[in-house]
Amino acid sequence: MMVCGLDPGLQRTGYGILEALPHDRIRVVDAGLIRTDPDTSLQERLGTLYDELSRVFEEHKLSAVAVEELYSHYAHPRTAILMGHARGVILLAARRKDLQIMNLSATNIKKALTGSGHAGKMQIQRAVLSRLEIHTNTDKIPADVTDALAIAMCCHEHMRSALTTLE
Repeated sequence: MMVCGLDPGLQRTGYGILEALPHDRIRVVDAGLIRTDPDTSLQERLGTLYDELSRVFEEHKLSAVAVEELYSHYAHPRTAILMGHARGVILLAARRKDLQIMNLSATNIKKALTGSGHAGKMQIQRAVLSRLEIHTNTDKIPADVTDALAIAMCCHEHMRSALTTLE
């Protein structure tokens, strides 16, 4: 089983792909950032995001894609609207590849990884790096990427739990 977690953004979308291994272990297959040029039009940026996501989805044999839900109380509504555009493109790209889509709230992701639904970025980064046994400084990996890996970890756990329940 291979899952992709996505941290949506119009300027930077983080992605992290994890593969299930025996004995309830997981490994990072791929992770990175999809960047769009802020000097281009909205439709151009969304097109770039779609094309890059499609390439990532084609490259890997994914079982599912997990996307962070939008937070409804943004202090900056324009940011929420732009993120909504990016999230829509992500959902479309996943649907076009017939991938199972899981929507996860930021609070649930944080709680699953740290025990607190109000954990900060650094706590999430440390938890992700520790659980995935990645030995590097947190400043070497962008927060968008560790957030995407956190989302993928939660997706993996949900799918593993569902499979265990079916057995």
